[in-house]
Amino acid sequence: MEVKKKLLLISTLIATQLFAKTIDFEVMDKDPVRISPNSTNEILSFNSSIKDSVHSIVNISAKRHVDTSIDTLPLQMFNDPFFRKFFGDQFNNQFKQNRVQRSLGSGVIVSKDGYIVTNNHVVENAEEITVTIGDDPTEYNAKLIGKDADSDIAVIKIEPTIKLNPIKLGDSNKLLVGDVIFAIGNPFGIGSTVTQGIISALNKNKVGINRYENYIQTDASINPGNSGGALVDSRGALIGINTAIISKSGGNNGIGFAIPVDMVKDVATKLVADGKVIRGYLGVAIGDLDSELAKVYKRKEGALILDISPETPAAKYGLKRGDLIYSINGKPIKDKTSLQNTIASFPPDEKIKMDVERDEKDISLTIVLGDRSTLAEVQSDNFTFLGGLKLSAIDVNNQKQYRLTQDSGVFISDVEPKSKAEKVGFQPGDIIVQIEDVEIKNFTNVEAALKKYNNKYKRVYVNRYGQTILFVIQ
Repeated sequence: MEVKKKLLLISTLIATQLFAKTIDFEVMDKDPVRISPNSTNEILSFNSSIKDSVHSIVNISAKRHVDTSIDTLPLQMFNDPFFRKFFGDQFNNQFKQNRVQRSLGSGVIVSKDGYIVTNNHVVENAEEITVTIGDDPTEYNAKLIGKDADSDIAVIKIEPTIKLNPIKLGDSNKLLVGDVIFAIGNPFGIGSTVTQGIISALNKNKVGINRYENYIQTDASINPGNSGGALVDSRGALIGINTAIISKSGGNNGIGFAIPVDMVKDVATKLVADGKVIRGYLGVAIGDLDSELAKVYKRKEGALILDISPETPAAKYGLKRGDLIYSINGKPIKDKTSLQNTIASFPPDEKIKMDVERDEKDISLTIVLGDRSTLAEVQSDNFTFLGGLKLSAIDVNNQKQYRLTQDSGVFISDVEPKSKAEKVGFQPGDIIVQIEDVEIKNFTNVEAALKKYNNKYKRVYVNRYGQTILFVIQ
């Protein structure tokens, strides 16, 4: 009997190895020692530390055709009968033929068999992806393995004809503000370049670039073309993927952002295994504690539950409006973004332990997460939907600011300038109360309406200072 059990175990292990898709990461030694120069005759150089990492960076070229049917000037004039009467279709067709967009970016080799991590926005909608490594002019056709727009991470793969030099991964949980770092990439398409700086801040999560944010902020130059490249520490260990800059002019102003390597590793692993990232969800509208709200809670950090959608895990397992979530599986939850990122890191059907403050008492709840992929995407907070609307739950702050008289519906916190939503007539402070025949009380209702009337013109009813106004938008 014992022999049969051992044979079964061995067979299971062999089957797992044969059929499971995996990605083999190389990991840098943990617990490095930080030092500073101690001699007046020393030149501080990191050449030997980062030279291997430089060889792990690739240049990415993405080719895509631009849709010329968009309803913007001057493109729509080509379909105007008056224009076509004088110029005919030849000019129109010639214009369309030339609407090919090429973009340059960077990527990081993370495995010996050719997996490369980059930003989603580098390869998004690309019809053709080519990769060159360093100064070698050889072009490799890359296959898109998977992409995740919510984290702005993508994985591509090449079939190399040479031995690759995969980068070694560091640990983003052990970073400190002030650590010396290097950004490696292909800015402006001029070839591999290294810029130096420090970690300016950690856990930046209200930048408004992606849905799931936990950025490393750095003053190292991250210029156009650097996107998807590596942010490494002074050992050459990968600590992040360079993603974006904040700049009014388009140049580097010392505020760059990188996705932490721990998030990169998690998302890349899921993309290689499944081609996509499937996240768990709770079904709540959440907010942060402000100075006023903090007066009625023992703790001064956490994610506040503002609303609970019916027939969701949050409703099923006992969460209530007003609960303050301060820990999940022993990990501290500092704010709503922290909660959002933590929940998103779990797969559907994952059982989690949630610590909650309710009426100044601490309670623990066991919750089984739902599947976010079954929901239509509602883009709230820093994300727009319905042609440019930013949404949030109705809370004490916006009730006070806009003198709202109701607490049911979904609040329009902002309207994107020059967007379709602005042209239609939506205004900040409006409350969406109905979309077509779907009454809107919370985000779940919005999700249902968008799913039901996807890509169709929709009647949207809003409450504005006690009056109901109707808009139509696609």
